[in-house]
Amino acid sequence: MELTTRGGFSTRVFGTPPRAGQPALVLVHGLGLSGRYFVPLARRLAAQGPTVLVPDLPGNGRSRAAARRAPDITRHARALAHWHRRLTLGPVVLVANSVGCQTAAALAAEHPHTVSRLVLIGPALDPAVPARHQVLRLVEDAPREPLRLFGIAVSDYVVTGPARCAVEFRHALRDAADSFEARLARVQAPTLVVRGAGDPLASPAWTRRAALLTGDGRTAEIAGAAHAAHYSAPDATAALIRKFTADGPGEPS
Repeated sequence: MELTTRGGFSTRVFGTPPRAGQPALVLVHGLGLSGRYFVPLARRLAAQGPTVLVPDLPGNGRSRAAARRAPDITRHARALAHWHRRLTLGPVVLVANSVGCQTAAALAAEHPHTVSRLVLIGPALDPAVPARHQVLRLVEDAPREPLRLFGIAVSDYVVTGPARCAVEFRHALRDAADSFEARLARVQAPTLVVRGAGDPLASPAWTRRAALLTGDGRTAEIAGAAHAAHYSAPDATAALIRKFTADGPGEPS
């Protein structure tokens, strides 16, 4: 099922349709992509009963026309907050990958009432890593991902457009340098930071630091996966999320 709110904000819906105040999971994609690469995980999570919503952020994928220019991290977070209000959702479990983790951290910090739990998968960009090295790490990750994911990513980058992708990357670098860590420190929701064991972008040291910055953070690692662990290992990722959402505050996962 696909749902489009005012302004062309496209959302894939899995499981039961969203209803006012109903618990839901929201999956937030990375830079230049759409929600398509979250479909395997969304299907597994929805199979257990909850509503799973996978929006294409404004300027990306099916929501490309919703933004005339590539939004920065703050604008993406504001757009998500507005989308949340229009759907009259209660606090959601927010799951994000890569640069989507910066958007998720901004939403959780600026609009804490919208997020009950936060899951960051391969959080990027590491503020301590220079831009050139970030690009090299992304190139290093490519052959570690499933071939089908490479096809999805290339298709999404073409739809979003190379120029917009480049602008989004600059926005993300600026946010990583100026705001990402400060926003993580303001997150009130219990947080799980996940990395694929072979992820060259989100190092063990950075994922530990990201978790420690939050008020109630913990980490997990998925063997045999790289940066997009939710795509290459959707069953393991879904199991971690289900266990995390079942745990009480402060309980180890």
